[in-house]
Amino acid sequence: MPRISAATVAEHHAQQRLALVRAARALLEEGDAEAVTFAAVARATGLARNSVYKYFPGRPELLAAVVEDAMPRWTDAIRAGMSAASTPEEKIAAYVSSQLDLVRSGEHRLAQALAGVRDAAVVRESAARVHRELLTPLIGALTELGEEDPRRTALLLQGIVNAATTAIESGDDHAAVADRAVRMAVAAVLGTDRPTD
Repeated sequence: MPRISAATVAEHHAQQRLALVRAARALLEEGDAEAVTFAAVARATGLARNSVYKYFPGRPELLAAVVEDAMPRWTDAIRAGMSAASTPEEKIAAYVSSQLDLVRSGEHRLAQALAGVRDAAVVRESAARVHRELLTPLIGALTELGEEDPRRTALLLQGIVNAATTAIESGDDHAAVADRAVRMAVAAVLGTDRPTD
């Protein structure tokens, strides 16, 4: 039986699995999803290629695990920014700026690389779950503001974030784009088309 580096076999298994996920993430950050192969992650972790199959049945499941591993960092950053805000308007501004700070930090490159994965339903499902998680605090702030359809409004505001992300990743000035995106998002929510009593 191979030696384990943890108190229990289950802990060892969890450590090895996490090492594989982190190796896949590093490969994604360096290139694209095609760089993530079982041979490459095995090499990076010192495991035999066939050992990777003990942890993941296939490459799509490994990539989905990378998404799941990244999710808490993204959601925690957004929730932290929003929790520091005192009004719903400030929460909406924090939602936008927190995401664009993640883009500036390079965290979004991971999502870009994963977007190139073809025919991997499990990766798309993980990404969709992440996006639903990201929208949850925004939906709460919009509900607090009395928005008639907070989920739909949140999706449209996310469109502003997505457009700003594209602009920043295309070389536009982060500060200028973030400032404009925040102002547009807040103005859109506080606009005159909101229902009044």
